[in-house]
Amino acid sequence: MNPVRRFFDTHRHHFEPGGRLARFGFLYENIESVFFAPAAVTAAAPQVRDTLDVKRYMFLVIVALVPHYAFGVFNVGYQAHRAAGLPPEFGSVIAVGLKAVVPMVVVTYAVGYFWEALFATVRKHEISEGLFVSCALFPLTLPPTQPLWQVALGISFGIVIGKEIFGGTGRNFLNPALTGRAFLYFAYPAQTSGDAVWTLLLPGRAAPVDAFTAATPLSLAALTESGGIPQAWAEAGYDLWTLFLGLYPDAIGASSTLLCLVGALFLITVGVADWRIIAGDLLGVLGTAAAIRLLAGPGAAPYLLLDPWLHLLVGGAAFGIAYMTTDPVSAPALPRARVAYGFFIGALTVLIRVFNPAFPEGIGIAILFMNCFAPLLDDLELRRRLKRRLSHVR
Repeated sequence: MNPVRRFFDTHRHHFEPGGRLARFGFLYENIESVFFAPAAVTAAAPQVRDTLDVKRYMFLVIVALVPHYAFGVFNVGYQAHRAAGLPPEFGSVIAVGLKAVVPMVVVTYAVGYFWEALFATVRKHEISEGLFVSCALFPLTLPPTQPLWQVALGISFGIVIGKEIFGGTGRNFLNPALTGRAFLYFAYPAQTSGDAVWTLLLPGRAAPVDAFTAATPLSLAALTESGGIPQAWAEAGYDLWTLFLGLYPDAIGASSTLLCLVGALFLITVGVADWRIIAGDLLGVLGTAAAIRLLAGPGAAPYLLLDPWLHLLVGGAAFGIAYMTTDPVSAPALPRARVAYGFFIGALTVLIRVFNPAFPEGIGIAILFMNCFAPLLDDLELRRRLKRRLSHVR
C-alpha cells in the first residue's frame, strides 16, 4: 500500500465524528484531498460523472498561473536592475525577484488560509479549494513594492468581506481576489498606484533614476495631449513588443499579454474557462474603443483615437479577461448571459480608461461592477427562455 495512503487511513478515525480530533476533521479532509480524491463520494444514484471535480478545476487554474509567477519573478528583478543601472545578470535578477515575490505569496496564503480555516471551523465544513485560486491570483495583481502588512490586510478583506460573509465559496457574488485588490487601491493609493511604486529599489538606492519615474503606459496614454500614443510609448521605451511581452514596471504578473493569451487558450481547452465570456470581453473592448474612435473624429484627444487592439496590450486588461472574468462563481451561469456579461465588462473597461483618468486600469472596477449584475443577467435570460416556451403552450 502507498505509505501516504496508509498514513491517512491510519489516522482518519481520530478526525471522524466521535474522535478526539473531530473538530479538526475539515483540516484533515482538506490536506488529504491534496494527495487523493475525496474519501466521501456519492453512494446512490443519481451520480453525475465528469472529467473535472472542484479540486482539479481549481488546480488547472493554478497551473495556468505558474508561468505568470515565473515571469513576475524575472520582471521584478529585471526592472530593479535597470532602475539601479546594473547589468541584468540572470542569477541576480531571479534572486531579487524571488526575494520580493515569495514573501508576498507566503503572507497571502498564510493569512487567507487562516480566515478560511476559521470560518470552516465555525460552520463545520471543509475548506474550499477556491481559496487556493484566490490566493494565487491576488499577489499577481499587486506591485512588488506593496508592504507585507497591506498584503495581509488586502487578502483578509477579499476573503472575509468578498466571500465569507456571504456564506463562503459558491455563495459570493464578488471575485475575492479583485475585492482585496480594490480595497488596497482605495485605502492605500500611494502604495498601490502611481508611477514609481512599480519599480523595486535595490539596497542603496533611495529613488529610481529619471527613466523610471516617468508615467506607466496607461498613465502616459491618459496624459498624452498631442501626437500619437504609440509614439509617446515608444519615446518612453514602451515599444509594442515590450508591451506585448509585459517587460515594463507594473503589477507582478499581470502585464504579459502573451502569457494571458496562452493561459486563456489553455483554460478554454481543458474546459475551465468559458469562451463565451472571453469572446464577450474582446467584443466589448474592441467594439467600444472602435465606436469611440469613430464618433470622436479627427482632432480629438489621442486617447479617443487609440487603436482598439492596443487596449489589450497595456495594464491588466488581458489578465482580467483571462482569469478574473471567467470566475465561475461570480459570473453568470447561462450562455447568452455570459456573452453579455463579458461584453459589458469590456465596454466599461474602455469607458473608464478613456473618460476617467483617476482609474487608469479600468478592468478591475468593471469586473466588480458587473459581478453585481450577473444574477440579473441570468434572470433576464431565464425570463426570455420561459417567454419563448410559453408562447408554444396551447
